[in-house]
Amino acid sequence: MSDKLLSVDEALTHLLDGARPIADRETLDADDTLDRILATPQVAGVNVPPHDNSAMDGYALRVADWAEGRWLPVAQRIPAGQIGQPLAAGTAARIFTGAPIPEGADTVVIQEDCDARENEVLPTRPPKPGDNIRRAGEDIAVGQTVLRPGQRLTPARLGVAASVGATTLTVFRRLKVAVFFTGDELVMPGQPLPPGRIYNSNRATLIGLLRGLGCAVLDLGQVPDRLDATRLTLERASREADVVVTSGGVSVGEEDHVKAAVETLGSIHLWKVAMKPGKPLVFGRVGEADFLGLPGNPVSAFVVFCLFVRPFLVKRMGGEARPPTTFTVPAGFAWSKPGKRREFLRARVEDGRAVLYPSQSSGVLTSAAWADGLVDLEAGITVRDGDPVRYLPLAEMLS
Repeated sequence: MSDKLLSVDEALTHLLDGARPIADRETLDADDTLDRILATPQVAGVNVPPHDNSAMDGYALRVADWAEGRWLPVAQRIPAGQIGQPLAAGTAARIFTGAPIPEGADTVVIQEDCDARENEVLPTRPPKPGDNIRRAGEDIAVGQTVLRPGQRLTPARLGVAASVGATTLTVFRRLKVAVFFTGDELVMPGQPLPPGRIYNSNRATLIGLLRGLGCAVLDLGQVPDRLDATRLTLERASREADVVVTSGGVSVGEEDHVKAAVETLGSIHLWKVAMKPGKPLVFGRVGEADFLGLPGNPVSAFVVFCLFVRPFLVKRMGGEARPPTTFTVPAGFAWSKPGKRREFLRARVEDGRAVLYPSQSSGVLTSAAWADGLVDLEAGITVRDGDPVRYLPLAEMLS
């Protein structure tokens, strides 16, 4: 392992190259698969819709039977879920949204474009063939792959599966992620706060992020700042989980034991990234488990998770790991700082411009709670108010 700082793109490529998708699968009731990763393709065995049907409430008729001022007898009434009789020439059928189009009809005139009286209808606009008709298979055709392996099962995708009649889905098993936290200065919320100590916010943040991805989290708590204690916890974590995630202890201080423990028990493939916040990022392996060591500063841990840990875990879960969507917005700020590290600033879009949180310190977690995105600046760049800047929405990186 080299001490050379990797670029953000190099580090992400290295991480994703080392991500081994899990192979274990389970077949579950479709209702129990929300947010799981699909393992096998879902192929449609039916057309959706299964038959030509009316897109609106109105009257089904033949275009050839329409003439200005001509009243047509209403020969039948077809609600949704019922099959009508073949439409006799010179007649119309009262039809409702979703009802099958009767044989012989080639258009539906919406009720707003009709005058009606007892058992007769007068279409007031000239119809065209196919108006307000949804064709069989227009949405999904028999044999079509409607869901691909690697897709997260969102509510809309579960709806698609239901529309083709799926009752079970085969998904990858949940990824097991063990977490522990180092730092003798940390105190758990609910305990007295002695002088010189701080509450452990990283635990709540990281466990929330992991559960939001659908990981099965093994919380091993806080570990004393000692090499022996860190090694024992790391050994247990690597036996019981697919991936181990920690925060703190990965820098070069005398009390930073996590990196040393990983080096003695396994191997390290990546350490430092040329970014701010979040320079120290350890990626390695202990036994069969992957190891990801995040910085201890709360904002650094949060940003590193969003940019690196999340896509790594998504790929490990069998999902599609894509780079976050970026778009360009005008800067609602000025920025000029020397440096050799790419910066990710907590920001939000207001009135079409990216504005920054007043403090960009890596210890100010309120900046991450306030932000709805990250402004991505190359190292040493100068930004004037109104200049275009890259913007990464957090919503995509937190789901």
